[in-house]
Amino acid sequence: MIIADRYQNLPSSDELPDSDDTPVDNEDQNLLPNYLLALLGQMWTDRYDWYFGVDMGIYHTAGSNPRIPVVPDAFLSLGVPRRKPGNKSRRSYVVWEEAGIVPTLVLEMVSWTPGGEYDDKLALYQRLGVLYYVIYNPEFWERDRHQPFEVYKLVDGQYRLQTGEPYWMPEVGLAIGRCQGNLDGIEREILSWFDQQGNRYPSAIEREQQAQAQAQQAQAQAQQAQAQAQQEREARLAAIDHLHRLGLTPDQIATALGLPLAVVQARLSNAPNCE
Repeated sequence: MIIADRYQNLPSSDELPDSDDTPVDNEDQNLLPNYLLALLGQMWTDRYDWYFGVDMGIYHTAGSNPRIPVVPDAFLSLGVPRRKPGNKSRRSYVVWEEAGIVPTLVLEMVSWTPGGEYDDKLALYQRLGVLYYVIYNPEFWERDRHQPFEVYKLVDGQYRLQTGEPYWMPEVGLAIGRCQGNLDGIEREILSWFDQQGNRYPSAIEREQQAQAQAQQAQAQAQQAQAQAQQEREARLAAIDHLHRLGLTPDQIATALGLPLAVVQARLSNAPNCE
């Protein structure tokens, strides 16, 4: 087979290093991709045909040496199992061990030290065939003469800068973009997933907070309804007393107020003697 021949004599994942011992440049390069991963885990809990890697090496054959990986801040692959055979974890993402499936989406976050996000890596991901390339550059976009958030789509073998945010990706079934959110108890700009209408998918903590707020609102509404019913009851009883003082009979009071006769009689039997 041609495909099989293409991957002959390539090293296995057990032979390839899974870390270059280089720390991430800043906390956001770890925090935000892991937030996206946690959201996917909640949204696609019943799906097993995807994998989201954070700061993980991708070994491929689009470069000069298959033993040299590219390490994006995050990537999403579709059509691959969440776990390797035997329920094993991935040490790295080795394209020739994933039936040749390359990531559908790659995320790079620009840091203080430029990492070739707009040139070398863009060209590499383009050769590799990554469909969507997302560059998040909230701090240094003016320095780099780009926008803070850019999405490139592979069209006819070339990356084309897309417009719109959140940006809808029909092949993924999700949109990606920036928003204000609560991360680790701090309100800040984050990256998140959205639906086709632009509604952000909430995190587990946010869903819990929403459920608590709805429960509190329901309790407040029930208490308000109970208080209103009590006020109406007291008003009806006061009306019974008033009409009785005017000389109306229990039957006339019941008819006038639309109340059962038994209610009127019970109220009058308990009413204090004002004579």
